[in-house]
Amino acid sequence: MVYKYFEHQADVGIIGVGKTLEESFQEAARAMFQIMASLNSIEGKKSVSISVKSEDLEGLFIEWLNELIAQVGLKNMLFSRFDIKIEKKQDKYILKGKAYGEKINSEKHKLKTEVKAASYSQLKVKKENNKYTARCVVDV
Repeated sequence: MVYKYFEHQADVGIIGVGKTLEESFQEAARAMFQIMASLNSIEGKKSVSISVKSEDLEGLFIEWLNELIAQVGLKNMLFSRFDIKIEKKQDKYILKGKAYGEKINSEKHKLKTEVKAASYSQLKVKKENNKYTARCVVDV
């Protein structure tokens, strides 16, 4: 599992890579939170349940990231670890799981850049060479 970044004019491109679709989504989330604060400083003390759905994997990926961003504001938390499962039921993809983190502490977490939203810009979810990749641009 790994996350990466790609260049974008005004915002930041994130890429999550994994052996499974879930791992690619989790790594992309880690990339997004690394933009906000150092992942190493965020302990997984508390969990928040996450549940999103969409008609396609690209939409599910955006819903996932935007739900995490919403939870930052709602719970005043940062997250560093994720445990999710993705299923297809009838004509919808459903993601359920947990995000692990802790309350924001500006001294401990050395806050960096606020991520406002995940966008459909350069959005792609694919399987290639036995690896899954999930990518998009996040608005900072």
